[in-house]
This record gives sequence, C-alpha cells and structure tokens, in this order.
Amino acid sequence: MGMKKSLMFLLTALLVVSMVSVAWADHDKGNGKSQDHKKGGKGNEISLGVDVLLGDQKDLIRGKKVGLITNPTGVDKDLNSIVDLLHNDPEVELTALYGPEHGVRGDAQAGQYVEYYIDEVTGLPVYSLYGKTRKPTPEMLEGVDVLLFDIQDVGTRFYTYIYTMALAMEAANENGIPFVVLDRPNPLGGEKVEGPVLDPEFASFVGQYAIPLRHGMTVGELARLFNTEFGIGADLTVVEMKGWKRKAYFDDTGLPFVMPSPNMPTLETALVYPGAALVEGTNLSEGRGTTKPFELIGAPFVNSTELAAALNDLQLPGVKFRAASFTPTFSKHSGKLSHGVQIHVTDRDKYQPVETGLHIVKTVHDLYPEDVTLTAFFDNLIGNGWIREGIENGMSVEEMKAQWKNELKKFEKVRKQYLIY
Repeated sequence: MGMKKSLMFLLTALLVVSMVSVAWADHDKGNGKSQDHKKGGKGNEISLGVDVLLGDQKDLIRGKKVGLITNPTGVDKDLNSIVDLLHNDPEVELTALYGPEHGVRGDAQAGQYVEYYIDEVTGLPVYSLYGKTRKPTPEMLEGVDVLLFDIQDVGTRFYTYIYTMALAMEAANENGIPFVVLDRPNPLGGEKVEGPVLDPEFASFVGQYAIPLRHGMTVGELARLFNTEFGIGADLTVVEMKGWKRKAYFDDTGLPFVMPSPNMPTLETALVYPGAALVEGTNLSEGRGTTKPFELIGAPFVNSTELAAALNDLQLPGVKFRAASFTPTFSKHSGKLSHGVQIHVTDRDKYQPVETGLHIVKTVHDLYPEDVTLTAFFDNLIGNGWIREGIENGMSVEEMKAQWKNELKKFEKVRKQYLIY
C-alpha cells in the first residue's frame, strides 16, 4: 500500500505541475506582448528595406555610384551596417555618405553641427545635412548615380530625419538623380494618428509639412506622401519591407532596437516622445542629461508630489505619474536638482502621448504660472500658435482636441492613399 500511495502522490504532483504550466502559458499568451494578434512577426520573418534591396532589388544599385544618407540605425536585421555592406560589395560603388542631425556615426548631440570630414573606416567623404547645409548641394551630389536613404524614424512629426529625407528628395529631383528609400518599421505601430495637423505658417525643420504629431506612417509611406502631396516630384522608389504589420510596435518585430539618436535610447522613450517632447518648448527639463530622457519632466521650482497628484487625478488612459527628482548633467537645469514626474506607460494601446504631453504642459503651467515659460519653439513643435495661447488662457485639452479634429480627419483620408502595408 505504501508503494501505491507514493506512486499516486507522484502522479498527482506531476498532473498539478502540468496544469500550472499550461495555465501560465495561457496567461502569457493573454497578457504578454507576444500575443499573436499584436505580433508583427519574429525578427527572422521580417525583411527590412535594406535586406530586400540586397536580396531581391539589387538592380537599383548594381554597377552604380551610390550616395548614402544614413546613421547608426542603417543596419540589416543581423545588425550589419549598410555602410559596410555597400562598401564591401564589389557590385556597388559607394561614393559618398551624408549624415542627418547627430551624424552618420551618431556621435553628435542634439543641435550640434557636424563638419565635413573623411570617414575613417571607409575613406569616403561625409557631408553633413544638418546645420549650415540641410539640403545636398550639386557639388555634394557630383558623380552620384543614385541616392539612398536608410534611417530609422520614430513616428513623430518633429523628429528631423524625415525632413532631411524630404530635402534630399528635392535635391535629387533638381539634379536628375533617382531617390531610393529603404523602408523601416514605425516603432509606434502604423495604426494610430494623433494631434493637430501642422499649420504651414509654423513650418520649420521640426515640422516642414502639414501632418499630425503622431502620423502612423513608415518613412517610405511618408516619402510617397511628401513627394506627391507637397510637390517634390522626385524619381522615387520605396523598397518595401516584407512581413511588417501595421499594428506592430517595434518590440513586436523581434528586431534589435538601435538608438536613432543619443536621447532616444529605448522604445519607451519613443512611445512618450510625441507628447513629452513638447516640454522642449518650455523652461522645464525634458530629462535630457538623465538616463530617462522624455520620461522625466521637471524643474527646480516644481513640487514633485503636488504635480504627480494633479496629473494622476486626471486619470489619463494608459499612464501613471510618479513623483521624481533628478539632476540633469547637461541641457536645461544642468547640475541643478529638479523635481517633477516620471511618465510610466501602463497600457500602450490605450495611452495617448500627444494628449498626455499637453496635459503635462498645461498642468505645470496652471500650478506654477509665475515660473513656467512657453517659448516660440513650443509653437514650432505643436505646429500652431493657438494652443500655446489656449494654455495661457485656460483652454482645456478637450477643447483643443475638438478644435483640431476636422483637420486630422482630412489628413487621415489623404494618408490612406499612401499606405503600403
């Protein structure tokens, strides 16, 4: 009997363990980010534009002198640099490199001008497209047969790389050079569109065209829209990705995340960026000079507990605010103890970054009206002048959303014509 009882106990224990394992597996499928309905495919199922170019569409560059606009994000799915791939390819003559803001190697801080230089690895000339010259000159394009663009965007209107692309498309058209965009995922997914459409009177290098803050498009789709809707007229080819789904956030792709710029270290940064970066148009720190840029917001004059409580009382969807203090090592309030909040996204499908960013700016302004300053740069970032005036005059965020709603709907109709995936 003792032997039978032991055997029955062992079998029962194994059954329980098996049931628990199945339950946890079901739990993970239901709640984790690996849900089938959210997946954009595993990394080895996705082919980026660069992978497709070198695998299936090499005729676009074979035997030609190639000019390449790129930065550290210009890698294939195995993290090989497109600079090295083209430089070492005997069928291609890589002629020149062109760097956006932060440079080809990503070693320049925001706003820092990068001079012309010779790349140490390839010996190729590197031309800066940020600072004194944002549009390639005929001299920069001399001898180039085809111009390639391969840079990871972050899905937000005021990220400057998409305007480097647009200006380069203009230059390519003016100089009779075909322009090829190697497409990459929108890290915020390609379904949601948020925020006011830019008023052309407020066009700048952080907002050149009438698109909303969160545009929900890939760089290839934007290139098509820019080319037609805004009259660029380039000889444009978009090398499409294979396997990317619109609903996929970047971590759904299985691809490694390469920092698009020094203050965009993670997908979480990109997720809050469309709204949190509006703080750059104020005298608050947006967390530059910390390990959590754009997730940390504050200033020496803020009461962190008071601000966190006020923001949490709004019960904004998919986000919580934690009272936090930090000392930026550079940029605004460098070396000064600042107080504010850290943005914690709890449900990214419900989270509305633009609305959240406006609530942050408005709440801080309302709590500390004598201390907070909204600058002209805020107008460039938000893309109009009336929202800043609205904040200063007590307008609610709900009223702002109602006012930009019609223009956003018009954009969404235009946008549909240029979607690839």
